[in-house]
Amino acid sequence: MEITRKNKTFVIRQPEKSKGKKYMRKEDILGIIPARYASTRFPGKPLADINGKPMIQHVWEQVRKAITHVVVATDDERILNAVKDFGGEAVMTSDRHQSGTDRCKEALDKIEKATGQSFQVVVNIQGDEPFIQPDQLEKLSSCFHNVNTEIASLIKPLTTYEELFDPNRPKVVINHNAKALYFSRSPIPFFRNLPEEEWHLNHDYYLHVGIYAYRCDILREITLLERSSLEKAESLEQLRWLQNGYNISTRKTEFESWGIDTPEDIELLKQKGIL
Repeated sequence: MEITRKNKTFVIRQPEKSKGKKYMRKEDILGIIPARYASTRFPGKPLADINGKPMIQHVWEQVRKAITHVVVATDDERILNAVKDFGGEAVMTSDRHQSGTDRCKEALDKIEKATGQSFQVVVNIQGDEPFIQPDQLEKLSSCFHNVNTEIASLIKPLTTYEELFDPNRPKVVINHNAKALYFSRSPIPFFRNLPEEEWHLNHDYYLHVGIYAYRCDILREITLLERSSLEKAESLEQLRWLQNGYNISTRKTEFESWGIDTPEDIELLKQKGIL
């Protein structure tokens, strides 16, 4: 469907009609771990040593507990060789990708061409999440037992005032079918007649957990989309998909993940006894 506003024409994607449910086999799912070497705050982060292993190995081992076929998608031969050294599978991708989603799409194309296998779902796992839990990946994958699922992600109940008002912790509002309505760095919804300190006590707020899964045909579609106005405003890639009419299903997780963004994060986790 096309609509015209202020002399501009927009194509609004129409959701597919219901197709019911089917069983998604593990063999239909490809886990991809995007891993760049360049990082402003932590160059070479995927190779950072954590208890005698590179971080990327910790992530790979956790993902393998839930997903049969896992590949690291990198842009650097040092990461490629490190993955091969511990017995993992890796594929080289372009160093020009703007997001992990774009890197996943290239990796999917290369893996399918090399193996002759066609996958139905790609799970995108961040390479700086060595504490990702198999249960989280299984919950995410279970969304695709319903063939109407296009994109899936995880959400976590929010419990503190500080989390609600932290712009670095994106929030999400969902409908009664657990599909995302909107993501924002601002507190949503806004409570008009309550002091801010009481908002999280009077509504079920959710934090977005940045792990995605996509139906493969949908992954190929969304990587062709131009950046949208909402995405630019919030600097949240998933708003591009929502604004273009794609559905994002969600599942709740209670697990508090610890992503690693700087060398100091590793030291902090050691001090807390987590590492």
